[in-house]
Amino acid sequence: MKNHITDNSQISPELLNKIKKIKHVALDMDGTIYNGTTLFPFTISFLNKLKELGISYSFLTNNPSKSIEDYLKKLENLGISATEEEMYSSAVATIDYLKNNYPEAKRLFILGTPSMIKQFEKAGYISTEDSAEDIPDALVVAFDMTLTYERLCRASWWAKQNILYVATNPDRVCPTDQPVVLVDCASIYSCIETATGRKPDIVLGKPQKEMLDGILTSKKLKPEEVAMVGDRIYTDMMMAHNAGAFGVLVLTGEATLDDAKKADPELDIILPSIETLGNLIEYSHLK
Repeated sequence: MKNHITDNSQISPELLNKIKKIKHVALDMDGTIYNGTTLFPFTISFLNKLKELGISYSFLTNNPSKSIEDYLKKLENLGISATEEEMYSSAVATIDYLKNNYPEAKRLFILGTPSMIKQFEKAGYISTEDSAEDIPDALVVAFDMTLTYERLCRASWWAKQNILYVATNPDRVCPTDQPVVLVDCASIYSCIETATGRKPDIVLGKPQKEMLDGILTSKKLKPEEVAMVGDRIYTDMMMAHNAGAFGVLVLTGEATLDDAKKADPELDIILPSIETLGNLIEYSHLK
């Protein structure tokens, strides 16, 4: 497979030229820099290498279950020092979407973790109770590791009432290093669809190109100067394609090499890990 690169000697001049243009690396988290609670052994050295080369980076995640504050604490516990400006989650993308498109929506029934609900409340939203009397302006469904049957039923009820219905991300499962399948947001809203016949009005997060817009605007970058790095084809790589960024699929998470071979559109580059990407970026700067 021509775009599957395992070391510097395999890269074409065309790909090397694209890598040389990179000024910012947008990093997925689960499956890319860590797996569940385990930091990959090459992550810290990769980030240090980017700093040495003058390349900025940010962390993007479709997982809305933690607030930005909680994510920063998790990264710190793993040995990564990051700022609030370097973090962007699908929960924040959902908040931005609601504020920009439905400023009148203030009361939300949120199928999400307490940490995520706290993020919404910090942004000025009211989280409604699990009661038919406490009527929300919109339903927000997310990856919810605290999900209860009663709240799932209530969310389905509000979906049937034809209020605004937003899902935070299209991920079917969440990567983990534990012997369990972590059912993610798409699996939850598919359950609601089976029960009610209704799909979300919009599904945010990756692959929506808006997840990269903040980076492009704040850093005054062109799409081709940003590398979107992740382990999922249908979110990370599709967002790179939609935004015109350089897509880097790493094989440390969900997608396999067989998945990559079947990808449509064809992927920009497939690498074993971010460690290989760091080596390629360094190599491109020497050419």
